[in-house]
Amino acid sequence: MPDLEFRIEAVEVVALAVAPLLAFKLRIDNRTAEPIQTVMLRCQIQLEVTRRSYTRPEEKHLVDLFGQPEMWGRSLRSMLWTNTSEIVPAFTGSTDVRLPVTCTFDFNVAATKYFAGIDDGDVPLCLLFSGTIFYVNAGGALQVCRIPWEKEACYRLPIRIWQDMMEIYYPQAAWLCLRRDVFQRLYEYKTRRGVPTWDEAIASALAETDRHVCDDQIKEARRQ
Repeated sequence: MPDLEFRIEAVEVVALAVAPLLAFKLRIDNRTAEPIQTVMLRCQIQLEVTRRSYTRPEEKHLVDLFGQPEMWGRSLRSMLWTNTSEIVPAFTGSTDVRLPVTCTFDFNVAATKYFAGIDDGDVPLCLLFSGTIFYVNAGGALQVCRIPWEKEACYRLPIRIWQDMMEIYYPQAAWLCLRRDVFQRLYEYKTRRGVPTWDEAIASALAETDRHVCDDQIKEARRQ
């Protein structure tokens, strides 16, 4: 029965996809001699967030995700990034395949918040493999077996690869999904003030909020 081992050798950005896309170069080695007809491969990718240290600026960026740093002993846990799959063609011995990983810049997604909060270094990943192997036994008969659940591969993804990818797909921009009622309020504000762009509308609203906070602080100081 086949015994497959998995190893990530490199990651690259796919520049012309419909959505932000990474291609993981995956090396698959079969420790036994059976010819592999195909593999229906599934992969779950987890962020091993406890396996790296964080700078003070990164701790501030990640408060929304994990809370204050003094809470991280309880809140910092491995988290799901994504699931992906690929059909591996026939091979004997070993083969290389490109494992596609579709990404998002939606800041409602926890993984996006995490990647955006890292300034430098790399992100430890754990890739958990499963799926179905079709192979030919010594008698020439087609056989089927499952990939054991313990099959996995570790990889440290340089954060610059994720940053470069998002700069290619969203140059000097970030992507934010709003509820329709919130969007309608922002649209009405933009129309009422005659603001030409969404960036200026949000900047104007934030400036008004800052002024109100400052006025409240001054009033409170005078009362004291």
